[in-house]
Amino acid sequence: MRTDAASTIEDRIRTIEDHLEIYNLIASHPPSADTAAQSHIQSIFTDDAVLDLGGAKTATGNRAISEMSQRPAHQDAIKAGLAHFAGLPHVTIDGDRAVATSYLQILAPHPSADEVEVPAHGTSRGYRVHRVGANRWELLRTSEGWKIKRRTYRTLDGSAPALDILAQALAPSSHPRSAAI
Repeated sequence: MRTDAASTIEDRIRTIEDHLEIYNLIASHPPSADTAAQSHIQSIFTDDAVLDLGGAKTATGNRAISEMSQRPAHQDAIKAGLAHFAGLPHVTIDGDRAVATSYLQILAPHPSADEVEVPAHGTSRGYRVHRVGANRWELLRTSEGWKIKRRTYRTLDGSAPALDILAQALAPSSHPRSAAI
């Protein structure tokens, strides 16, 4: 963890607690998306949040964002075995604002694959990686804890938008009081 010499133990503990809360917030995305947990999804976004998944897949406001999980196409994907698989986010905190950058894989059962037996784990046709992308989560500290103000997702296909999300995570000027654990 990076700290400046003037940090108090209280400041350092708060930074650790903030990171843990943000990690848990981001980690709640896959299970909430895969179970269409509408009330949870609504609760983790600010009232005026923006979800930008690229193209026409955008929503503004925590209610509209949570309603995306109720769409018939998303419900069909869940029934077919959809699985969101997230990587540990890189988190920077600047006062009451934070940015988390993470990878997200969308996995789906592979019904046309040959069955494979794994000792002590049974037989399966396995999964395939449907898509891998980069997320930028912009967060605000609220009276109810950290909430998502904006989430931007771009598919990692070699194009600039996804690579820019990843590069921003490592930019030294992105957050001057950056603390990485």
